[in-house]
Amino acid sequence: MHKQPAVPLIDLAADEPLSNASDNPHFSDLLATRISRRRLLGGGGALAAALTLPGLLTACAATRVAAAKSLLGFEAIPALTLDKVTVPAGYTTQTLLPWGTPLLPGAADFKTDASDSAAEQALQVGSHHDGMHFFPIDLPAGGNSSAEGLLVMNHEYCDPDLLHTQGALGLPRPLAQVEKELAAHGVSVAHIKLDDAGQWQLVRNSRFNRRITGTTKMDIAGPLRGHICMQTAFSPEGISARGTLNNCSMGVTPWGTYLTCEENWADCFINRDTDIPRSHYRYGIRADNSKYHWHTAQPQADIVRRFDATATADTAMQDYRNEPHQFGWMVEIDPFNPDSTPRKHTALGRFAHEGIIFHKAVEGQPLVAYSGDDSRFEYIYKFVSREAYFQASAGPHLLENGTLYVAVFHDDGRGEWRALDINNTEFQQRAAQAGVTFADQADVLLNTRLAADVMGATKMDRPEWGAVHPHSGEVYFTLTNNDKRRSDETDAVNPRARNQYGHIIRWREQGLPQAQHFAWDVFWFGGPAGTAQPQHKTTTSAASEIACPDGLWFDADGRLWIQTDISNSSALLGSAAFGHNGMYAADPSTGELRRFLSGPNGCEVTGVVSTPDQTTLFVNIQHPGEGSTPTNFTSHWPDGGRSRPRSATVAIRRINGKKIGA
Repeated sequence: MHKQPAVPLIDLAADEPLSNASDNPHFSDLLATRISRRRLLGGGGALAAALTLPGLLTACAATRVAAAKSLLGFEAIPALTLDKVTVPAGYTTQTLLPWGTPLLPGAADFKTDASDSAAEQALQVGSHHDGMHFFPIDLPAGGNSSAEGLLVMNHEYCDPDLLHTQGALGLPRPLAQVEKELAAHGVSVAHIKLDDAGQWQLVRNSRFNRRITGTTKMDIAGPLRGHICMQTAFSPEGISARGTLNNCSMGVTPWGTYLTCEENWADCFINRDTDIPRSHYRYGIRADNSKYHWHTAQPQADIVRRFDATATADTAMQDYRNEPHQFGWMVEIDPFNPDSTPRKHTALGRFAHEGIIFHKAVEGQPLVAYSGDDSRFEYIYKFVSREAYFQASAGPHLLENGTLYVAVFHDDGRGEWRALDINNTEFQQRAAQAGVTFADQADVLLNTRLAADVMGATKMDRPEWGAVHPHSGEVYFTLTNNDKRRSDETDAVNPRARNQYGHIIRWREQGLPQAQHFAWDVFWFGGPAGTAQPQHKTTTSAASEIACPDGLWFDADGRLWIQTDISNSSALLGSAAFGHNGMYAADPSTGELRRFLSGPNGCEVTGVVSTPDQTTLFVNIQHPGEGSTPTNFTSHWPDGGRSRPRSATVAIRRINGKKIGA
């Protein structure tokens, strides 16, 4: 019999331990300096003057003058606390692909008491839906169908108290439970089609339907392939890995494949060695505990023993001391080739990847992509491919070699990208000054955070999703919050002490996307009504009250869709100002922002994409009923009644069939 512990066995709300001990500048310090220089005055944190982004806001102002009308053609909904999804009048919603939906041939129907086995879960849609993309079914032939396609989505994590009938049993963990939790992670590829009634249906038995889980075999690509630091008992050659975990946001390559991003993977490991290597402790791997306690599973099995990274043998080829090195990467999946092996791209750096976004690919120019490290006081990165992009030959090779840069934001509204390149003179000098050595470029990429520390990167307030404006090329990034910023890191005129509301920054590269300098400003400050938005010369209204911006995506018309992730432990969630987590739309050219969607109890709203014709908008509702126990559900969405809450996708359409948001 498994004894239930006196305290919660698994704490899903626990933050990643702070692991950035560098003296690098905080973004809050830069913002405080800049705000004070611009004489941002006013009581209660209100800002009263404009931040000027050289070469950017001037252009935006011109766009505002020329704009005939706003891109936002809907009436904002109020802040709500209902256990359902609410959208503006004139719109309809359909729930599809909830956790446990039978996906592969032979899959069993979801059992309402969650008694599905690990083998059954591996054939069903995973849990905790996150980033996703819609691939038109005719994309390989150059088409853009809006009536049929592959909806590919991440499954960020699982909640054992909902995943199992009796919740997480005590220590040691039962192997059957751990295997099911690994099966609930990863990615789902679902072939969907619009029927004559305007409803999306899963195409059962489609050859494209697929699950990638925490045990799927994967290739290692790029500089760390075959490196000594990737050797494990499973792959002594250091060329293969098992599974992908904590898949948050995502990206789409110009050649039509899907990149899933490994975020809070470090929580899954433990290392009890006396001397924990920097490639572990700088990522928050602990010596005393891990989130799921997978390494304790009984009976013992190699598939879970790997989560104990303690050195137990003579060489790395005989134990799993290097298993954490196989996570923290971008994983490429070809949705149109269900027999393909996913590959982990090590040239893109190793950290808590929130997502990846690409600048528009230009024929004959390098490929450029951005990613944020979603942890307090971590950094923003840019990758520039070594080889030029050519549509006729574009493919995974473009992600296997290149230069990874980290962002440095200066207080005058300018910034620079500093190369994390062992052959770069500045990198060599800064590493020497810091007393840090790297064996080779693979070592730099394995220890991306440390390399960024060395280069003096700017500490950010949890960089989350990014988005590139389809017309201007401006890059937008959410900084969701950081309540650990101390008061001595700011001053009286800085409204962002203990940044509980978060904000959105943007920048424009100075020249081509691969340029090493940029200009930046703050696009939007989270906060209640009355919060000043100096860059738009306005203040937040009841329709635009937003906190903890997270998900971010531009539609083809230039509408910016913003999703929120207020923690269930925050007093902001369910408040009169913010209600439940939701989704907003903004028009960057006019500075307007309106609430478009409100989610059910305890959820995060995350993942957004439309069909090419923009008549269906897909949105994911993650962890409704977070904080539920096996006998007390705090949400019953989407099935209603007394049902177990399940993450699911919502398809939003207009009654008149026109574009969403227009």
